[in-house]
Amino acid sequence: MKFLRCFAVALVITLASCSSSKKLHVSTDASLIQAIDNSFQSDDAQYKLMMKNLPAGVLPKNYDPKTSKFETSPSGWWCSGFYTGTLLHLYEKTKDQQLYDEAIRTLSLLEKEKNNTGTHDLGFMMYCSFGNAERLAPKPEYRDILLQSAKSLSTRFNPTVGSIRSWNSKPTDYIVIIDNMMNLELLFWATKVSGDSSFYKIAVTHADNTMKNHFRPDNSSYHVLNYDPNTGAVQEKKTAQGYANESAWARGQAWGLYGFTTMYRETKDKKYLAQAQAIAEFLLNNPNLPADKIPYWDFNAPNIPNALRDASAGAIMSSALLELCRYTDPSTGKKYFAAAETMLRSLLSPQYHSAPGANGGFLLQHSVGHFPAGTEVDVSLTYADYYFTEAMLRYRGFAK
Repeated sequence: MKFLRCFAVALVITLASCSSSKKLHVSTDASLIQAIDNSFQSDDAQYKLMMKNLPAGVLPKNYDPKTSKFETSPSGWWCSGFYTGTLLHLYEKTKDQQLYDEAIRTLSLLEKEKNNTGTHDLGFMMYCSFGNAERLAPKPEYRDILLQSAKSLSTRFNPTVGSIRSWNSKPTDYIVIIDNMMNLELLFWATKVSGDSSFYKIAVTHADNTMKNHFRPDNSSYHVLNYDPNTGAVQEKKTAQGYANESAWARGQAWGLYGFTTMYRETKDKKYLAQAQAIAEFLLNNPNLPADKIPYWDFNAPNIPNALRDASAGAIMSSALLELCRYTDPSTGKKYFAAAETMLRSLLSPQYHSAPGANGGFLLQHSVGHFPAGTEVDVSLTYADYYFTEAMLRYRGFAK
């Protein structure tokens, strides 16, 4: 009986995911479609260049054009799955077997992270890699690895706090960051394939708590919340990677937009759609959003308009808007679609897109990792490439 109840929950979730998309009648721009197709071809060559630069046993992390330094990471770094995922995105369009073979090779480096209970980023690490591999060519071993990854992620959930712990810290702290919204998709997947509703319940509880505590009246979000692990009370609201505690760190806003869009897709609960739209309105109506719609690294950076841009935030936003536009009323959907188009055009321009053979093989330039710490500032980053290629695939999907 318990199995049947769990199966019923999974079935409802699956049906909600399939039926939550509305038909949005929009016209794609032929010139942008052509630019995307051209980009996929040049991006294919770029990632072959990166493959040549990549030492064995590690994964790409960033490239700094100022120093020509190509930095790599072990599989335990939170960005480790993005290289594999981008390779699979590129293969999906180009069918270049060399890229697919490289993606499969890197899965062997990542597999051991399925047992990693020391990070909240298993969605990034495992779903962006094994999740895409399973989507394109399902295999029992991929399913098993992803299910174990979901189990490992679930160990970080505290029912008193109602959230998945992000960063490990002292016993009196329980740190949760807005980025964690991006790791919930793995849990929804796990319920759908296993019939175990505990994953679903953790994801929903975490999202509800984030919606309750992370957002300001203007629908911008804090980066970091510190809860009391014994009572669940909020102890601090602050930033780590933004300009100030009360500022709107751009990539954090993008994580929220994408995360709550995913929440609506997976649950069809309109409160998540309302939250995603509220975030989108904050971003698109923000007076500090530049005309090309690639945000400054923080919407409240003190030296705007001379502040650095963050192409990674623009890529995440554009991909999220290209999904969100399908769920809203037609007028709003067209507005979100047009904004995503502008972001993609900007990212495809020479200002942000790497010249062939340049930039260490990375696709995008001018992303900002951790500005206050002075790390990964105005460099190329793997997650910028991942969400950029995802956004291009999503836009291309409207042309079918």
